[in-house]
Amino acid sequence: MENENENRPMLVSKMGIIGAGVSGLAAAKQLSHHNPIVFEASDSIGGVWSHCSYNSTRLQSHRRDYEFTDFPWPQRDNPDFPTHLEILNYLHSYAIHFDVFKNIRFNSKVVQIRFSGNREVTGFSSLLPGQPLWEVAVQTNNSDTIQWYGFEFVVVCVGKYGDTPKIPTFPQKKGPHIFKGKVMHTLDYCKLDQEAATQLLRGKKVVVVGFKKSGIDLAMECARANQGAEGEACTMVVRSLHWTVPHYWIWGLPFFMFFSTRSSQFIHERPEQGLLRTLFCLMLSPLRRGISKFIESYLLWKLPLEKYGLKPEHPFVEDYASCQMAIMPENFFSEAEKGKIVFKKASKWWFWDGGIEFEDNTKLNADVVILATGFDGKKKLKSILPEPFGSLLEYSSGIMPLYRGTIHPLIPNMAFVGFVESVSNLHSSELRSMWLSGLVDDKFKLPSVESMLSQTAKEIEVMKRSTRFYKRHCISTYSINHSDEICKDLGWSSWRKKNWLSEVFGPYSIEDYAKED
Repeated sequence: MENENENRPMLVSKMGIIGAGVSGLAAAKQLSHHNPIVFEASDSIGGVWSHCSYNSTRLQSHRRDYEFTDFPWPQRDNPDFPTHLEILNYLHSYAIHFDVFKNIRFNSKVVQIRFSGNREVTGFSSLLPGQPLWEVAVQTNNSDTIQWYGFEFVVVCVGKYGDTPKIPTFPQKKGPHIFKGKVMHTLDYCKLDQEAATQLLRGKKVVVVGFKKSGIDLAMECARANQGAEGEACTMVVRSLHWTVPHYWIWGLPFFMFFSTRSSQFIHERPEQGLLRTLFCLMLSPLRRGISKFIESYLLWKLPLEKYGLKPEHPFVEDYASCQMAIMPENFFSEAEKGKIVFKKASKWWFWDGGIEFEDNTKLNADVVILATGFDGKKKLKSILPEPFGSLLEYSSGIMPLYRGTIHPLIPNMAFVGFVESVSNLHSSELRSMWLSGLVDDKFKLPSVESMLSQTAKEIEVMKRSTRFYKRHCISTYSINHSDEICKDLGWSSWRKKNWLSEVFGPYSIEDYAKED
């Protein structure tokens, strides 16, 4: 079969896009004039919203912060925090409105990528050189047949989440194989319909490993399925604590005032800031710590974090800087009060035949263990990228160095959209797709490779100084500056908003920018 696949004629096109999630849709729309071919491994658009969401999953930010600039949410009957189904409907309407579906090939999984150019002479100086530089192997409908495509430029939009689960390592003979119950990752749980999920959880001793958003939502679903005297408790194994918020109001003030306005970002360091701004930022550091304490005081008043031993040791601002701020479901601690959700703090644990065991030698009986342990986005990329490009995906810092959050200076004619997190990932993906379209259309030139690598190194250093969780690659503390730089490349310099108070103190959006005539 391999020889047969190699003998199949290669299909050639200008541009290929891998993935039809939010980032892939944004890239496909902005690059539509190049008629890209979009490969989507599943049978639907939406990425994690389609195949890695629970029945109870909702948007974590207000819908106005998760909206394409040229396609507003319908105002009628749309809640402020839409469900994953409502988000899928919105994305579907977006794809129909801009005729994106014509470019998408569903059930088309990219299994390998080969570089066919001359790495010694090929760079970003020629984005569309007129001949294929990348060869992409695609498997359709799980068949044994592989079709090769040749592209001048490839945009990778597979994202960091939803495909490759991150599974903990265990001591020898203490892994999942010795457990007599059921073990699954949240990636498998998301595939269950509501009836199957309820059946899995009801009347079972369930252990959820993890205390981030997916684990918290899962514990709530488990508690709902176990109401009544005969219902079992769900135990959350908490390995690392992070701040959660009940809503986006702090002591009666909207949250965006603290971190998401142009004026608020003066208290945070940003890459390549001058001496004066560095001194100014240093002078304002007590204000930054004070705001973090102010928010923490509200959270400790509003939520019983100390009662349940869930108060993080690090300041709130570090979770904001690493994009780890999660909304706590409204009735979460009510279920904890009823004993339907209990907590066990442990950094090390392993399996025994009846459940899981902890480093303090205590044991926990379980029928079902669900791993809310996250995803390994880099492993997914390395599985398809050839060497030496695969090894270039991260520096010693553990962060993928992407200039303008989009291109790797040492990987020619390839872009990565959706890998760098920000205050609003949809807005970031849309803006970076606009930037990429301008780059491909030769509306501006890139600096030297050395300059781009220097810029990414400075960004990484800022992230390191902002949070201990910097490896998540989040730019929230300087996201406005990041957008400013992108818009400057595109030649956008005029403001749509005329009221300076709104510009400085209002919530930030890329709609603030307009193209200069």
